[in-house]
Order: sequence, then C-alpha cells, then structure tokens
Amino acid sequence: MNPRRGELLAPGAAAVTVVLWASAFVSIRSAGQAYAPGALALGRLLAGALTLGVICLLRREGLPPRSAWRGIALSGALWFGFYMVVLNWGEQQVDAGTAALVVNVGPLLIALLGARLLGDPMPPRLLAGMAVSFAGAVAVGLSMSGGGGSSVLGVVLCLLAAVGYAAGVVAQKPALGRASALQVTTFGCLVGAVGCLPFAGQLVGQAAHAPLSATLDMVYLGVFPTALAFTTWAYALARTTASRMGATTYAVPALVVLMSWLALGEVPGPLTLGGGALCLAGVAVSRSRPRNRNRTVLRAAAPEGASAPRPEGASESA
Repeated sequence: MNPRRGELLAPGAAAVTVVLWASAFVSIRSAGQAYAPGALALGRLLAGALTLGVICLLRREGLPPRSAWRGIALSGALWFGFYMVVLNWGEQQVDAGTAALVVNVGPLLIALLGARLLGDPMPPRLLAGMAVSFAGAVAVGLSMSGGGGSSVLGVVLCLLAAVGYAAGVVAQKPALGRASALQVTTFGCLVGAVGCLPFAGQLVGQAAHAPLSATLDMVYLGVFPTALAFTTWAYALARTTASRMGATTYAVPALVVLMSWLALGEVPGPLTLGGGALCLAGVAVSRSRPRNRNRTVLRAAAPEGASAPRPEGASESA
C-alpha cells in the first residue's frame, strides 16, 4: 500500500471507530432495559463474530499465525469479554456521568501501560492533550451526574472495566504486528463470545420476551460498534502507538453529547458543551505533531554561515 494512502486511512479508521463507539451508548441504553449485562454482551459478541466470520470467508483470511495468538487471546478475554460484561453491569449500578468519569481513566492507563510494556513514547503534546481531554470528560461526567445514583459496587465495576479495556488494548498491539487487523478482531471477538457462553441460557430466555427494538439494538451493537469499529480500531492501532489511540477515544464523550442532543432531544447545558469542547481540543492536541521539527534540527546542525541541507527527496523550489 502507498505510505501516503496509509497515513490518510489510519486517521479515517480511527474516526469511524470513535463515531460508532459513541453511537453504541444510545443502543446500550435501549437494549439494557430488556437484557441483563452478560446476556447483552454475549448477544453483541455473537452478532459481531458472525459478521466478522462471513467477512473472513469472503476475503479468504486464514488463521492467525501462532505468534499472534497470545495477544489475541488476552485482548479477547479482557476487552471483548470481561470489559463488556463488567461495564454493562456497572452502568446499572451508577448514573451515566459517574460511569463516564471512571471509564475515562482507561486512556490514561493505556498510556502508562504502553510506556511501561511497549516502550511507547510520551511526548509533551500527548500528555498535555490527554490532560485537557480528561478535564473535559470530568466536566461532561459531572454535568450528567445529577439525575442518578452511585454505589461503591458500581464505581468498582466501572474501574475494573477501565483496567480490562486498557490491558486489552496493550495486549492487542503486539498481535497486530503478526496478524491482520481483521484476523485479530475476528478471533478476539470469538474468544470473548466463548468466555460469555455461561450467559447463553439467560440470553435465550430474555430474547423470547424482549421487544424487537431491544433485540435490533443488540444486533446493531454487534455488527457496527463491535465488528466494524473494532476492526477499524485495530487497523489504526497497527499504524500508531497505543497511547495515541487511547487519547483519540476522548472524543467519544463529546460525540455522545451531540448524538443525545440530535437523536434523543436531550439539550446539553453549558457545562456539558464546555466539557465536550475540551475533549475534542485535547484530542486535537494529542494527535498533533510539531511543525518544521526536521527543518529546525537540520538548521541547528549546519555550520555557521552555511545553508541547512535539504531533507532527502526535497524539491529545489520553495
């Protein structure tokens, strides 16, 4: 693939992921009224695994190499399985604002684990952007916390979900160097579904009585925020650091605010709008790179009175 094309596709894939994950909050709210946390996670993962399996067959994707299975198994168990069940359970115990606050610890954990285990760099712009985005997430969470209640169990569950999410992302990164994004996502989703099989009886029983809208929301969660969004996430993650991708997900709270406004008529207050703007601003800072850095280094290295050498492949014209 053309390197220039890859540079354009990776941010586009990350954007698709963020938009679809934000849309998932509306569907989870609806499906969660008819399905228990484990049943909802299993139904979502089964729909996702079926969709991904069909795509793999059409594309004739084989099994991932043996060296990738450790990362696939860990990310599947921690992120696809554990995270989804615990988060669904936690959101039944606390209000949406508290859940958003606690779960948004995840990108910070990704940065710390990525630096410690993967050797990811921690440039000042990334740290500054994450700090701004986290402040925005706090503002959004506080603005959403007025109508519900919180419990110690719910906060602990949301914190465990954030830990599972962060550990799953860090485990997935090395696997993407050995297998394709589609392979890693498909078999990670399958591992998560197998781990949720103890909820199969609950899923069957609740599906018989659930309204059609709730079941359709569960299928939507499996096809789009899971099958499609996790694949685009893996594609983008393979082309950047785990820390930078984690920071990108801070755009989700801002998009959730916008989607709730448009789809549900929930008009956000000033604190919510300000927090959403901070989330987006922080993502922009964390994803940016210093301009003319190479030119500055070259000029500094040139002898006094001599012109700086041009980077390799540079044009003679200005």
